[in-house]
Amino acid sequence: MNILLIGSGGREHAIAVKIAHSAHCSKLYIAPGNAGTANVGENVDLDSMDFEAVGRFVIDHRVEMVVVGPEAPLVAGLADHFAETPVLSHVKVIGPQRQGAMLEGSKDYAKAFMMRHKIPTAQYRTFTPDTLSDGQTFLESLQPPYVLKADGLAAGKGVLIIDTLDEAKQQLAEMLDGKFGSASASVVVEEYLSGIELSVFILTDGSHYLMLPSAKDYKRIGEGDTGLNTGGMGSVSPVPFADKEFMKKVEDRIVKPTVRGLRDEKIPYKGFLFIGLMNCNGDPYVIEYNVRMGDPETESVFPRLKSDVVDLFVHTAEGSLDQCSLTVDSRTAACVMMVAGGYPGSYAKGLPIDLGTDADDVQIFHCGTRRDADGQLLTNGGRVLCATALAPSLPEALLKSYNRVHSIVWDNCYLRRDIGQDLLKLMQ
Repeated sequence: MNILLIGSGGREHAIAVKIAHSAHCSKLYIAPGNAGTANVGENVDLDSMDFEAVGRFVIDHRVEMVVVGPEAPLVAGLADHFAETPVLSHVKVIGPQRQGAMLEGSKDYAKAFMMRHKIPTAQYRTFTPDTLSDGQTFLESLQPPYVLKADGLAAGKGVLIIDTLDEAKQQLAEMLDGKFGSASASVVVEEYLSGIELSVFILTDGSHYLMLPSAKDYKRIGEGDTGLNTGGMGSVSPVPFADKEFMKKVEDRIVKPTVRGLRDEKIPYKGFLFIGLMNCNGDPYVIEYNVRMGDPETESVFPRLKSDVVDLFVHTAEGSLDQCSLTVDSRTAACVMMVAGGYPGSYAKGLPIDLGTDADDVQIFHCGTRRDADGQLLTNGGRVLCATALAPSLPEALLKSYNRVHSIVWDNCYLRRDIGQDLLKLMQ
């Protein structure tokens, strides 16, 4: 079949590689893609938020499946547009409709869903400009640090963790006054959960699910998890502390009631669900839901998938995922991200990249790249490239990945040199 993949980052490059290798894929289009996805399919200049244009492309190119990478078109209703348009309704869309996508589109909606289905999560309350004083009083009832979350989509920047009460009150006021635009018209204030984070992913048809490999990502720009939040500076899969006992708790307490809640509430959901968790003394708590794969977790999870992903997607769309099983590479994957100097603040684009020398069991995924008219590879974003290595152990995978990134050069590039080190200490 002809397949359209929506997105332009490293997540989409990693997904594109697996789709292109599928026996079910005749032609792969990526909209808009990047210099890396151009090596495994055909990049097309499409705005994913222009649903009419996406629909016309699908009809004109006889596309039978659309796989949606990022969250914004899902929250805006891309899957609904296909379901409600007669000439598009036969197309298999991997990504939830708007109601399911609200699990990421609204923090308040997601927390209320968790409460209804008794899914363990931090206690919280939601405030608007009219209830600012109540919010500041609620902050006084909590212990520091304080967690403030913009209710809507804020491009990964809408979560603040603040150490002092006075600053938390000030930031709450600023958020409700439009600090994150319409995304913070409502703000969720919740208790801080102390522990170790990890990411759990499922693929679900709304009734059945498959558990994908666990992963851990590194969000802060600075080593030792310091500095500003980013889209992600690296990832590791699997997570060493996510053993069978812990993952059984995750499945029983979180995954099963989540999928059962979707089914019972008749929320259409065919796609990935990313569950951000905190391991609090051996017990899992949900930090957030995302309605797509994570980035850069995808770059360490997808290289470990040995199953035909398009076959899994077909069963997802047809509601028969219970007929599938997942085969996973037992090796560890380690992903190290290379970013433009200045990121996540201002940074230069258009800098020439020297990719160095290829290495065995190391894949380069493009995140923010393009080629000029002469074919020269250039930087085109904050997060530019990542290297994912597969090896029998985490130390070996990290060594391979770091050896590879050290051979890649462009002016003023930056990377964290401590990806995975916290997990190595836990394993000692």
